[in-house]
Amino acid sequence: MDVELIRLTKRYGSTTAVDGIDLRIRSGDYCCLLGPSGCGKTTTLRMIGGHETVSSGDVVIGPRAVGDAAPSERGTAMMFQSYALFPHLNCRDNVAFSLKMRGVGKTERRAKAMAMLDLVQMTHLSERLPAQLSGGQQQRVALARALVTGPKVLLLDEPLSALDPFLRVRMRTELKRLQKDLGLTFIHVTHSQEEAMALSDLVVVMNGGRIEQAGDPRTVFERPASAFVARFIGGHNVIVLPGNRPVAVRADRMRLGDRAGAEAVPARIVSVEYQGSSVHVGLEAKGLAEDGTALTAILPDDTFAARPFALGQTVPVGWDAEAAHRLTA
Repeated sequence: MDVELIRLTKRYGSTTAVDGIDLRIRSGDYCCLLGPSGCGKTTTLRMIGGHETVSSGDVVIGPRAVGDAAPSERGTAMMFQSYALFPHLNCRDNVAFSLKMRGVGKTERRAKAMAMLDLVQMTHLSERLPAQLSGGQQQRVALARALVTGPKVLLLDEPLSALDPFLRVRMRTELKRLQKDLGLTFIHVTHSQEEAMALSDLVVVMNGGRIEQAGDPRTVFERPASAFVARFIGGHNVIVLPGNRPVAVRADRMRLGDRAGAEAVPARIVSVEYQGSSVHVGLEAKGLAEDGTALTAILPDDTFAARPFALGQTVPVGWDAEAAHRLTA
């Protein structure tokens, strides 16, 4: 089901948390709202789900505006960051609880709950209490509970943030598989650039209550619209050229040493970090970085090993002209 936000605004007294944003999410897309803490992404998600009142503007889900509708009337379901499972109910009854509140009979609601637990591969633990589950297992139960009412739009508030890195990657795969299998619209809040890139059909980068850029992951990464997006998405250097023209250059397209080219400038190496398949080299080059921060060059491990650089060394740094993307916003 399509979701459209029209001049959506949320104010808390004199503070504007979400500032007149416009966005269209196509039915069946996986959309990630991405940004730093306080950018307005969770408030936006809660307004879509009806868990936060709208100050002005509107939320349209499918064919109708739902700005004043109760959460249960929107065709949405929310999966909260804390999972919010009832500690005294087993997995099956946690999943079935919302159906019980809707008056669904015991036999039917338990059958539907077990079907959802099967979907998330948790039927074998249906009798366990939340305290007897791992974090990843709790997340699967919370996901089954959100899906059991048959929503058209699933809202996820940082659902992977409590998991360890290995499990986070595994659960990303599970979320994407479920979303494609069910054909639902997923709207997922995260502050992880890697998570948004891995999951999204549509990445929405927010800052200060506004949308800085919205697009498919490759476009947002390859062609950031602003210095903020280039820095927040990561993997880019923001460089100021003569005439105060900022450009973004991917860190893996920076050239060092004898590969730097004719337009190279001298830079001092301030850090060297081995990352397995690559080495990240931090550089200070006067007048290049917009805010004085170090630049980064990412070199393949074998390239660095063949001709290593040392801390404090001054080396030429450059990039191919076609690697520089002009920042227009």
